[in-house]
Amino acid sequence: MLVKTKKYKLDNGTYIKTGLQNIVKEQWWVGLIAIALCCGYFLAPSIWWFIGTGIALLLYFLFWVIQFAGVTQLEQYKILFEKLSYEITSQQILIKLNTKQGMPVKWDQIKSAKQSKKAFILVLSKAQFIYLPYKIFNSENEKKFVETILKRKSLIKA
Repeated sequence: MLVKTKKYKLDNGTYIKTGLQNIVKEQWWVGLIAIALCCGYFLAPSIWWFIGTGIALLLYFLFWVIQFAGVTQLEQYKILFEKLSYEITSQQILIKLNTKQGMPVKWDQIKSAKQSKKAFILVLSKAQFIYLPYKIFNSENEKKFVETILKRKSLIKA
């Protein structure tokens, strides 16, 4: 079966928010480092252990916000924020700019997937993902077909 979606333009805010959620999920261990630094309080009691750790976490988070916000401004990434349509089969996802220009993404390039209340999120790397909102599918059957593919590929839980 071939699923042809409607054209969809990824919003900058959605990209930044989803990217930050992926980073927090993927790099959860940074929180453990922060807790370990705060444990320095037991060696030399001082409020500065907490203040320093808080500043470091804030700067780390700010670094990623700047990275994702910067991607929305760079010329080479403008294609991500244009109206794209998708052709989804069990072999690949074809991301189409128009009828003549497209880029295939094989399923084995996708590291993980998430099914949220509004969309399928297919993660390719820390900063690259495919955001497929449910509203771009022409029918409920197409949405269920994509969900079935993701389950067969063990990208989401059955």
